[in-house]
Amino acid sequence: MLRYILWRILVMIPTLLLISMLVFTIIELPPGDYFESYIEELRAIGEKADLQEIEELRARYGYDKPIPIRYLNWVGGMLVGDFGYSFEYRLPVSEVVGDRLWLTVLVSFVTIALTWIIAFPIGVYSATRQYSWGDYGLTLFGLIGIAVPNFIFALILMYFANMWFGTTIGHLMDQKYLNQPMSWDKFWSILEHLWIPVIIIGTAGTASMVRRLRANLLDELQKQYVMTARAKGLHPMKVLVKYPLRMSLNFFISDIGSILPSIISGAEITAVVLSLETTGPMLIKALQSQDMYLAGSFLMFLAFLTVIGVLVSDIALALFDPRIRLKGGATK
Repeated sequence: MLRYILWRILVMIPTLLLISMLVFTIIELPPGDYFESYIEELRAIGEKADLQEIEELRARYGYDKPIPIRYLNWVGGMLVGDFGYSFEYRLPVSEVVGDRLWLTVLVSFVTIALTWIIAFPIGVYSATRQYSWGDYGLTLFGLIGIAVPNFIFALILMYFANMWFGTTIGHLMDQKYLNQPMSWDKFWSILEHLWIPVIIIGTAGTASMVRRLRANLLDELQKQYVMTARAKGLHPMKVLVKYPLRMSLNFFISDIGSILPSIISGAEITAVVLSLETTGPMLIKALQSQDMYLAGSFLMFLAFLTVIGVLVSDIALALFDPRIRLKGGATK
């Protein structure tokens, strides 16, 4: 196991280097750069750009240098904690992200926790009572949850939240707390608004997880070792928990690879519809405006979390499932 972990950590280095090259290439592919887009925006609204200031910014951040040099400066800066400068916000990237990062983590963490808490008992119930009325009803609600797009569900809940509870959902807090330091009033305002995005983002994930848990558990319950345990007279609950339920949870663990980056990126479209102060809309805006350092830092952070998540899930699967054995290097 230790050899495998060390080997995977070494493999992460060239993997992240290749990803950084790909990210930098994709950001550089569109014609022009942020400064040209900024000049065109000013001309479109009838304002004149300060060309001298723009040229100074170009020289300061290396936009007048060859692409390979810019790439090396970008990667080297990230290695020492310098994520660059956001031209859109006129601030360092670390300051731009600010509160948005922990708000995104809060929304995503609560959504994931609620999804697991709801999906786990429903999936077990549906699998152990296959083709019952409860199974049919829960399956119907699950299919509806998967079929309805999140942004449509968001618009519906925005209306009913305002009509029934008087809560105006347009941000993750009351507008008077926007760009204000954290306080108890701001914290309670966030909690008041938090349930809407959690329900919207978690609905599809819960429905999908219920279906997968039900299918995996049904497959395990039909295997020979379960029939043998029942024939020996073991208690039904012990027969369920000892191995079938444990084996059917593998996909929960394997999802760690996708859960970690989703904690940072969040549900971008839902966040745009609800005007949430999370990092998803900021990432989309940075890509649209070619704000290279902000967009590139986001994408590299997501790639790093994905690589870490896959490693953690692989190790956890090996510890959780005795049928899985991990070895480092090639096998003969």
